[in-house]
Amino acid sequence: MTGTRSVFVLLVLCLFPGGVVCAQQPFPDTVWELGLSGGAAGYMGDLNPSNPFRISGPSAAVYGKIHFDAHFGLRGQYSYGSISARDSRSSNAQIRKRNLSFKSPLHEAALLLDFNFMDYFSGGGRQFMTPYLFAGVAATAFEPSAKYQGSTYRLAEYRTEGQDVPYNRIVVSIPYGAGFRYNFRGNWSVFSEIGYRTSTSDYLDDVSGTYTRFPDQVAPLRRALADRSAELAGGTWNAAGSQRGDFRKRDTYMFVGIGISFTFVPQNCYRF
Repeated sequence: MTGTRSVFVLLVLCLFPGGVVCAQQPFPDTVWELGLSGGAAGYMGDLNPSNPFRISGPSAAVYGKIHFDAHFGLRGQYSYGSISARDSRSSNAQIRKRNLSFKSPLHEAALLLDFNFMDYFSGGGRQFMTPYLFAGVAATAFEPSAKYQGSTYRLAEYRTEGQDVPYNRIVVSIPYGAGFRYNFRGNWSVFSEIGYRTSTSDYLDDVSGTYTRFPDQVAPLRRALADRSAELAGGTWNAAGSQRGDFRKRDTYMFVGIGISFTFVPQNCYRF
């Protein structure tokens, strides 16, 4: 009997070199995974209304994940990104005349549910690669700024659209996206994913509604940051009440990247 078992183990070693094979039984002990990734960030909103793939800065993320089975897992993730846009780079002449710009860091804390299409090994399955989907909920902190006459200003503090108080710079976002995972050596896997986040704010870029006219003698800097069209040769101030942003009520941002992860395999799995 012992000899038969040894032959079986040797056979498995030959068939699955460098991998992990879990015993055929109900889902084992809790399976944890840690991962990190790096890549790029993008943004869609009032200063980029039509290109969902435009990259504007770097991104990075780190996560911890618990696997419920071979298909479902829940991860807590922190992501950082940088987004920006400039009207001066637009192909639309009317947008170039608006002459607005912004740059903002993004700090995101998210809870994401993953779904693997294949019977992926880390949850007790047999497949060593799988496409996957994810969705969840996140809190996003942002701080749009712009340069004016050589200095950088935090735009929310200047209430550029005439708000009574600055808008909230920590908002709820809805992440969703897709990716692909591949187990290349034992507990180690690599992955690539792209994910969009629909925020509950229209002020990631500090632009949303209409122009407000600020009297020069009261707030010259506030007025200058709100309406940059007069800086251009031949430019004029926009009329109060005219449209400053587009008509969509939410800005969207994107993270795309590649990463590596390590899975803590339970004791009732054979390791080779």
